[in-house]
Amino acid sequence: MRDKTRIAIAAGDPAGIGPEISLKAALDPALRNACKALVVGDAGMLKRHAAACRIAAELRVVARAADADWSDHRVNVLGCAQPDLATLDFGTSTAASGRAALAFAGAAIKLALAGEVDAVVAAPQNETSIALAGIAFDGYPSFVARATGTDENEVYLMLCFDDVKIVHATLHCSVRQAIGMITRENIARVIAATDRALKRLGTAAPKLAVGGLNPHAGEGGLFGREEIEVIKPAIEAAVAQGIAVTGPFGADTMFHRRGVDAFIVMLHDQGHIAAKLLARHAVAALTIGSPILFSSVAHGSAHDIAGKGAADPKAMIEAVLRLSKAKQRLGLQPAPA
Repeated sequence: MRDKTRIAIAAGDPAGIGPEISLKAALDPALRNACKALVVGDAGMLKRHAAACRIAAELRVVARAADADWSDHRVNVLGCAQPDLATLDFGTSTAASGRAALAFAGAAIKLALAGEVDAVVAAPQNETSIALAGIAFDGYPSFVARATGTDENEVYLMLCFDDVKIVHATLHCSVRQAIGMITRENIARVIAATDRALKRLGTAAPKLAVGGLNPHAGEGGLFGREEIEVIKPAIEAAVAQGIAVTGPFGADTMFHRRGVDAFIVMLHDQGHIAAKLLARHAVAALTIGSPILFSSVAHGSAHDIAGKGAADPKAMIEAVLRLSKAKQRLGLQPAPA
């Protein structure tokens, strides 16, 4: 019998709610039953958050993933020391916290690349703090691509909640830039990446639906020709390669379609608005197209409630549980009795 899935939880922005929800997730009974969680972060910072938030968490700090031990109640922490955090105030944007959040995520990714964990789930970062640190960053997908040596053009974001999955052809850029990125090549890549990701997550024969760029998917060319000249030909090419994909459909009605394993949208808001309306606090963001399984939560670092114990760990727990099931679905471990 294979062991439980090992998942690294990167603690996120040290000034936000990331450490709090990381600890709450690692202590969650359902999560502990499903997998082996290893929190990656600065031990002193995690202890400060636990004390401020009144979280009864005893930490086992280890230098290597191999030294973790899940036989008792303690939370395993892979120490990623960041001395600048010793006097960091909660709820502030600083270069130190920006560097630390990405250091935690980078260390967790290295564990996954080395096969020491099976997947990574990252708590929310703060983009203002990362910018203050002088680090180029436009979201976790491109960061994961760089950290794993993957072409950034081949890595995409998949929002997951309940049984719904929404993949974005473009992400954190202006609408003007995004429209320029709607090419046959890019649409073909995102379709193929989505098909591969779903198979990796255990869906044997994925069914995909692709949305349009323009209102009503262009209405036969009345409102734009991208659907006719770009999106439809990419879909037809994917079908010729054996992928079960249909479209383009109007983005305002597409999500009512049944029997779809993943929806592919052209623009950030086409997917994010739908996801956050349908699952306000339980959306996980899965990076697809890289050699590792990497997920994050689709909410912010919530500086206004940092250190107050009020943060809801539901999205973090759901993200971890989703990846804990991936190994099981692939037949690498049996289902729980």
